[in-house]
Amino acid sequence: MLKLENVSFSYADSDEGVGLRNISITIPQGQVVLLCGESGCGKTTLTRLINGLIPHFFEGSLTGKVTVCGKDVAGSQLYELSPLVGSVFQNPKSQFYTVDTDSEIVFGCENIGMPKEQIQKNLDETINNLNLYRLLNRSLFELSGGEKQKIACASVSALHPKIFVMDEPSSNLDYKGIRELMNVIAGWKRDGCTVIIAEHRLEWLKTLADRVIYMSDGQISSDMSMGEFEGKTEEELHAMGLRTEPHFSPVSKSWENNEDKFIFRNITFSYKKSRDRKALDIDTLKLPSGSVVGIVGENGAGKSTFAGCLCGLEKHMGGNILYKGNNLASKDRIKLCYMVMQNVNYQLFTESVLDELMLSMEKSKLDETEKRAKAEEILNKLDLLGYKDRHPMSLSGGQKQRVSIACALASDKEILVYDEPTSGLDYRHMIDFAALIKDMQQIGKTQLIITHDPEIICQCCDNLMFFENGKVLWHKAADADAVAMMHNFFAL
Repeated sequence: MLKLENVSFSYADSDEGVGLRNISITIPQGQVVLLCGESGCGKTTLTRLINGLIPHFFEGSLTGKVTVCGKDVAGSQLYELSPLVGSVFQNPKSQFYTVDTDSEIVFGCENIGMPKEQIQKNLDETINNLNLYRLLNRSLFELSGGEKQKIACASVSALHPKIFVMDEPSSNLDYKGIRELMNVIAGWKRDGCTVIIAEHRLEWLKTLADRVIYMSDGQISSDMSMGEFEGKTEEELHAMGLRTEPHFSPVSKSWENNEDKFIFRNITFSYKKSRDRKALDIDTLKLPSGSVVGIVGENGAGKSTFAGCLCGLEKHMGGNILYKGNNLASKDRIKLCYMVMQNVNYQLFTESVLDELMLSMEKSKLDETEKRAKAEEILNKLDLLGYKDRHPMSLSGGQKQRVSIACALASDKEILVYDEPTSGLDYRHMIDFAALIKDMQQIGKTQLIITHDPEIICQCCDNLMFFENGKVLWHKAADADAVAMMHNFFAL
């Protein structure tokens, strides 16, 4: 089904990522394979070889042979490979071609000239299998990150390829979405499809994957069965840079007597095309300053909308936000807050990583030498100092994520809001990020983390907030009751 023979590859442009060295693997039909390893180990490059993006899109030096369903990838055109190999990328927006969900799901089918009756049949099956009824007839621009990921999976599934290649497919999904994705992959497996999944969040794949390929520095370091992989201890997995099952525990710190609360009153917000549906509807909410608030809830629950309103990015919000007794207009909140967006490509503007941090410190009272020293210190803590002169858009998804986090930390804003900040981070970089969150808390920063990642909640959140249908269902310190509710929410 899929075979790589003595494959080595180096990019023509070294900024595109790590290459591969002497890769030889055979993946039989119907096998589900987990590709894992630290950021930059070569997982994405390997997936590009399988789906034909290398050598047909990413140029470089390729030796060896890649065969997919009997076809030589280098000798075949992409249009010949696309019906055989379906790809779901880390950023789903990068593979969208239309503006609404229904059209996007069937775009690939239409593009290869599939008969109308077959397109309708495939569409109906895909909607049912992926439980997409709530997402039909929706604008892609109004979907949450996780909802976009579902549509990306659907558009690929509708083609019924023999091989699925998925790059961080769970990165923006809530646990309900992950459970649905697990069912979809299980269905593909029952149908005899081959599925290759590059992932950092590994727990959900233990009942699905047959095989684990661990990569390091462009090579395959280990090729083992899932049974062998499960036999490794937590310490061994952490040493490999891999994540493990999170351990929830209550925190002892209480913020109940904090006087500098953020008070939200009668907050409402609706998107222009959905005026009859409130994306946000909060009567009263109080957030203690100086805390680290983990914000959770299903995809589309209103978490990112809440963040946008808090940061003053949504101009038509109804209601009031008060801090230290002052009613904050949107321009006041913009000055007070810094937000790391879910799609970090929206906020990378300059020609180098270092310049990005310098831009975020534009209004700082530090002189240029002090700014540079502070920027380099933050980059070093996030393992980015070696990339300070690189163009931000040349970095991997996880590296871009860390650059955006670095800019937030350098901004010196009073409130830092992170929207899915760990979606592309391996274990080591997640721990580095959690340490910096704690550093920011020590100097009085209020931080809100919107996340589907229980590991970062376990590492640093002392307050928890749960969203559902635009409302805050509950908000409290991370005591035993809150931890129990988190554990239930994240259970697979």
